[in-house]
Amino acid sequence: MNAAATTPEGVIVITGIMAAGKSTIAQALAERLPRAAHVRGDTFRRMIVSGREEYEPGAGDEAEAQLRLRYGLSASTADAYAAAGFTAIVQDVILGEELKRYVDLVRTRPLHVVVLAPRPAAVAARESARGKTGYGEWTVEALDEGLRATTPRIGLWLDSSELTVDQTVDAILARLDESAVV
Repeated sequence: MNAAATTPEGVIVITGIMAAGKSTIAQALAERLPRAAHVRGDTFRRMIVSGREEYEPGAGDEAEAQLRLRYGLSASTADAYAAAGFTAIVQDVILGEELKRYVDLVRTRPLHVVVLAPRPAAVAARESARGKTGYGEWTVEALDEGLRATTPRIGLWLDSSELTVDQTVDAILARLDESAVV
């Protein structure tokens, strides 16, 4: 399949642990498509100005409720963009059983799920090279273990450790059929 000729419809969810490349890949993918919207899940977290509870190890009920609020808002936003004729590309950290719940939140079909799963050493190198830090109490190893042990194997799982941004986008476009979730 010629990746340049592929124009996905619906919603594409890009997930993985922090520093896996989600933001960069989602933006690059959106820029390749004729009508696309990049829905950044973290935007909804940052909209809470006061009373925000960060989702960290041992987080309480309020942090979980805010995480699910964020997921619900991004899913609704993706559906709205898709209904208006855009390919909505959602990018967020959605791990474990939350990924199944998120898939159920998105009403638009087709729905594609891409799990960026570079090796922990590649993620650690990316994390040290970037200007922001997002791990807080989490470690690369703990998040990677959680990803691989608890996240359901749905969609396309892509080890992007050795891939450039363009190569990763090419792989996603070439393997869209593997990322489809019905």
